Amino acid sequence: MKQPLAYIHPDAKIHPSVVIEPFACIQANVEIGEGTRIGSNVTICEGTRIGKNCTIFPGAVVGAIPQDLKFKGEDTVSIIGDNTVIREFATIHRGTASKGKTVVGSHCLIMAYCHVAHDCVVGDHVIMSNATQLAGEVVVGDYAVIGGGTLVHQFTQIGKHVMIQGGSRVNKDIPPFVTAARDPIQYCGVNSIGLRRRGYTSEQINNIQDVYRVLYQSSLNVSQAMEKIETEMPSSNERDEIVIFIRNSSRGICRGIEKG
Repeated sequence: MKQPLAYIHPDAKIHPSVVIEPFACIQANVEIGEGTRIGSNVTICEGTRIGKNCTIFPGAVVGAIPQDLKFKGEDTVSIIGDNTVIREFATIHRGTASKGKTVVGSHCLIMAYCHVAHDCVVGDHVIMSNATQLAGEVVVGDYAVIGGGTLVHQFTQIGKHVMIQGGSRVNKDIPPFVTAARDPIQYCGVNSIGLRRRGYTSEQINNIQDVYRVLYQSSLNVSQAMEKIETEMPSSNERDEIVIFIRNSSRGICRGIEKG
């Protein structure tokens, strides 16, 4: 159902079941999957791909050109997965020549006034609370929960199943399965409640805690701790996820809670 007061470019590919409310603007080279609802005053910009059964609330802008002075009009896209909700006045920009696309996964909740900058990759089942701001080329793992008003520095990585306290400034990588808070951002423990809700067993959670005890609660530096974890702790999906994340971290991981 398309309201006559909405603007829809004739080249846009929109499933017949899509609901488009008055005063929405759908530009050229846009694709919108079945069951999606586009609220009033939403702007869907050129190069946007929106999946099935999404809901985009009034005032949101998806696929605008990047706020990057290096952008020269190259052909890039923004991709939104299935069953994702984008709330009022959130903004999601398309990619640059660096990555070519900005991606928000499926089953995400992007709350009001959030910003996802160019070339970010946001995984599935991610919650970004109100006014969270992702700078360019940030990567957010599946099931991460980011508290309201959080600022995330460009190129930062946030691991799977992470929970970040609202109002945080994230300028270091946050490894998987943890909670992070304070200023500067610090490791505050394993996200055991979130992991249990998602079906992780007590044994799996205990193994994750053992890894982080070595990493954050021993007298070892990161390199020494990683060697100990890899040589002395049995391999598991969770251990290997942590090891690979830290080995691939270019910004360095957040530090542990200072003692004293």
